[in-house]
Amino acid sequence: MIQEIRELSVRVPPGVDSGNRLRLRGEGEPGVQGGPAGDLYVVLNVEDDPVFQRDGSHLLLSQEISMIQAALGDTIEVPGLDEPMQLEIPKGTQSGEVFRLAGGGVPVVNSNRKGDLLVEVRVLTPTALSSKQEELLYAFAEAENEKPLNKAKKMFKKVGKAMGLD
Repeated sequence: MIQEIRELSVRVPPGVDSGNRLRLRGEGEPGVQGGPAGDLYVVLNVEDDPVFQRDGSHLLLSQEISMIQAALGDTIEVPGLDEPMQLEIPKGTQSGEVFRLAGGGVPVVNSNRKGDLLVEVRVLTPTALSSKQEELLYAFAEAENEKPLNKAKKMFKKVGKAMGLD
């Protein structure tokens, strides 16, 4: 048996994943008694990406936003496969919410379709506040305590105390 090392060019279609196999017809072992050569199978291993995680044809991305962006809403730019994409953050967004950007994922093999980009937002709480920022947050907290439901709770608490029920 003669071993031969050859270099082959292989066209890898977009959207393949680890474990997918490509068949190269006639590039395998020679056939028995001069018959046609067999096929060579190439098993693919796709490296992990430092930015995206993959779930089939969908891409997953974790994106940090400020508590101000989460509370008031904003339009942010997130990385995409080919170019950055715009993501609308609605008012009142909570940490852990996932937003879908249709067609922002990996191509589906042998198809014109693409998966989606799923963006999970993580709301960051500031760790170092200026005295002005602290003052504004305390004012916000006080305003929160004056919501109608909280006013009613305070009133019932006062009535309960007056009646000796607390």
